[in-house]
Amino acid sequence: MRAARAVLYGLWTVAFALGLVGVWQRIAYGHTLAGYGSYVVWGLWVAAYAYFVGLSAGSFLFAALVNVLNVNVLRPLSRTALFTALVSIAVALLAVLFDLGHMNRAFEVFTSPNFSSMMTWMVWLYAAYGILLLALMWYERNGNTGMVRALYTVGIPLAIAFPGGGGALFATLSSKPYWHQPLYPIFFVVGALLSGAALMAALASVFWPDRSDMLHVLGRTVLGLIALDLVLEWAEFSIPLWYGVSPEKEVLMQILTGRFWWVFWVVHLVLGSAVPVALLLWRPHHATCVGIAGALTALTFLAVRLNIVIPGQVTPELRGLENAFSDHRLTFSYVPTTHEWLVLLFLVAVGLGALWLGFRYLPLIETREVETHERYS
Repeated sequence: MRAARAVLYGLWTVAFALGLVGVWQRIAYGHTLAGYGSYVVWGLWVAAYAYFVGLSAGSFLFAALVNVLNVNVLRPLSRTALFTALVSIAVALLAVLFDLGHMNRAFEVFTSPNFSSMMTWMVWLYAAYGILLLALMWYERNGNTGMVRALYTVGIPLAIAFPGGGGALFATLSSKPYWHQPLYPIFFVVGALLSGAALMAALASVFWPDRSDMLHVLGRTVLGLIALDLVLEWAEFSIPLWYGVSPEKEVLMQILTGRFWWVFWVVHLVLGSAVPVALLLWRPHHATCVGIAGALTALTFLAVRLNIVIPGQVTPELRGLENAFSDHRLTFSYVPTTHEWLVLLFLVAVGLGALWLGFRYLPLIETREVETHERYS
């Protein structure tokens, strides 16, 4: 097991070092090395931002479920879920920071806010949410259960509001028929719950492999949320395609049969849905099956976010616009560049490093449970 741990540390170090190269390129060369441009303006980093926001909201709602509704079977996960929510939202904001044209002006949304902009409301919600998470960490550490319960109660509508607001951010763009749907805020909230629950299932299988009751509840929760998410996706695709005359038909067909069809069919539906469902139905109490199902669902959910962010921009709203001007930044074709993947690698390495430090030095897991885990690992 020590050899495996050394390999993991080595992989993390390589990932962090390569990620630093990407960050240096972003600071030194701006957006010139990225694959997006003037038509496709949001790329891999915006998809990653939406993905990590969902992980944060889903993790927080799990912690809130334990502390407000007294779901005691999930109580060991409470602090882990809270810290995961904090790390995920920090990584999400770092991802969107790299996407900004002028990173040094990010603070102006606080000093010169425009409250008619959905983005302003999102940033202010994130700030309130971040303060709430830090306060909860403080009161959790000091054992103030009254304040912890009160803050979780306040935080539930907040944690529902900002992934829903993320969906509204896309849905309010009426120039993009694929995004301009009232279903999007609900879609984002369900996605946040699913990815957060899946991540908690994966972590629970590692730190509490003997708690079959907790794993069973988490597995059933993930199963139910996968089913709900697939029903929503069925509605999203089947209704516009039924008569084949809706304006978003071309975008939906790009997702289903285009160049990156495998992102939807293989990564999302097979690896992120069918395999986890099969594992959870086959061995609902087994730590390995629940852990693999949770990890697959949580990791592959990035494909769902990519299929929201990218296809909505690659179809010209005006016929012939793609040929009207000639420049390498004026194209409707987008593939993330190596530079973008390196920056994403940096974000993942930072998130994993923060989680490791939290598990190592913060009381996220009871000491007795840590000792048990280390003895068996």
